Order: sequence, then C-alpha cells, then structure tokens
Amino acid sequence: MVSRPSLETASASEPERFVEPLELGKRVRSIRQAKGWTLEEVSQRTGIARSTLSKIENEQVSPSFAIVQKLISGLGMDLPQLFVEASENSVAARRDVTRRGQGEPHPTSTYEHELLNFSISRKKMVPFKTRVRARRFDEFKEWVRHDGEEFLLVLRGKVCFYSEFYEPVELAQGDSVYYDATMGHAVVSVSADDADILWVVAR
Repeated sequence: MVSRPSLETASASEPERFVEPLELGKRVRSIRQAKGWTLEEVSQRTGIARSTLSKIENEQVSPSFAIVQKLISGLGMDLPQLFVEASENSVAARRDVTRRGQGEPHPTSTYEHELLNFSISRKKMVPFKTRVRARRFDEFKEWVRHDGEEFLLVLRGKVCFYSEFYEPVELAQGDSVYYDATMGHAVVSVSADDADILWVVAR
C-alpha cells in the first residue's frame, strides 16, 4: 500500500531542486493564538491528539496530508489560508491572478507543489501546479487520499496515475483524469524529465 509522504522539505544536499520550506508549525500556532484557543480546544475541533498538535507547532514532526486536511477543517479555513497569512488588502471581489512561477511553493520529497490564486479564501476548488519528482510507486509510504473530488491535467511530460480500485494508467501531455479523491491515489513521472501537472481539488 502506498501513501503520501509527510509535508517534508528538501535535504540540504540538493538545494537547487527545492524552494524555501514553509514553517507550518509557527503558522498553526499563530492561527490558534489569534483565535484564542488552547491546544486542547484545537484538539477537540480537529480530532488531532493534543500531543501531536504540540509537536507540529514546535516543528518536531511534519504533518501528513490527512492531518493538514483535519487542521483546515477544524480551524475553519481552506488550504491556502493555512499556508499564507491573510492580507489586509485582500480583494473581496473573487478575482486573483497568479503569474507564471509566482504561486505559493510547497515542496515534498515526491512532489513540488505551487499553490495558485491563494489570496482568495474559502474557494470551492483549490488549483495548484505540481512538478512530479517521484519515479517509483514505492516512494510513497501509503495512499494519498483526502476529501473532495480532483481533476488532473498533464502539462508536460508523461505520468503514471495509480488509483486504489483501478489499474495504473499512463497519461501524456494534454491527457486528464477526474476522480474521487477519497480513493487512494498517487502519481509518478515516467518521462525522461520530471513531469508537470495541473491539479484542481473541488470541495
């Protein structure tokens, strides 16, 4: 069985391949304190053990994608809000432009995500571009799974899309797949270079 790796950052041995990591623990603590909640209250709201929350805030552990989903649900936010502090100048007219290469970076050991249009909160869908670094299915510790439905479009290169109840399928540039994101899934590059894909998660 495969899984999404924790939201870990790159090792110092290959800095050219990764961007500066986000200090997620500090962001979680800042949000909790701004709301005036104790760790116990956040634990009750998210279903995450108090001890685990404490380790996350102190950067002692990297939360899995499933834990991040519980955090954004329990804290009453969406994914971009967890990664990006709200701006006093945020536009309420529901428009946001992201120029090429100017999304919010979020690297892991298998994917390098770039969150798009992150200044709009409470969106019904979350778009992000991803460079797929994984080359083998066994690079994942367990299935990737989360709430909602998901759309994937291959922008460059070729990938193999694995899903829990279907045979693996290869997708080339221009190919797409739409699927239930609660079903286990994972993506690896099968082209010479890392593949680029567009992902859109719908709530």
